[in-house]
Amino acid sequence: MSTASLSRKAITNSIIINTSAILLIYFTPALTHFLNFPLYLIEPMRLMLVLAMIHSDRRNAYLLALTLPLFSFAVSAHPVIYKMLLITAELLFNVWLFYTFRNRMKNIFAAMASAIIISKAAYYGFKAIFISLALIGPGLISTPIWIQLLTTLLFSSYALLLLKNKA
Repeated sequence: MSTASLSRKAITNSIIINTSAILLIYFTPALTHFLNFPLYLIEPMRLMLVLAMIHSDRRNAYLLALTLPLFSFAVSAHPVIYKMLLITAELLFNVWLFYTFRNRMKNIFAAMASAIIISKAAYYGFKAIFISLALIGPGLISTPIWIQLLTTLLFSSYALLLLKNKA
């Protein structure tokens, strides 16, 4: 396969992932009402970020981490500005951790799971500080921990299945 076709494939994957991410974030409230299921529980931003880390390149993953919370805020004023900043930092940290761990660990599952768990721990630490400073409202954990663990396991398993041959 030539460099041009790899480049074209990477660009095509990025366009598909980014378009899907924007549509998912834009339509999450409507889909939540339509499906009568709180879709935000599956962490749609992280889902799209994981897809970007697996199916596109590092630059695209960073682009989505930086822009998805901003896009969500711009189209729905949700999350509130300080929470949007926290989510952006968490997603950027998640991307950085994944690529750092992926280069150092032989286990893709462990790299993805560790990146997600550590970035979530940092998010909750800073969220607690923001709550204590009254920058955001009370309520440290809104998505039950067992759901967060389940999505972490699913996202990490998906990464393992798709990237094990590339490692």
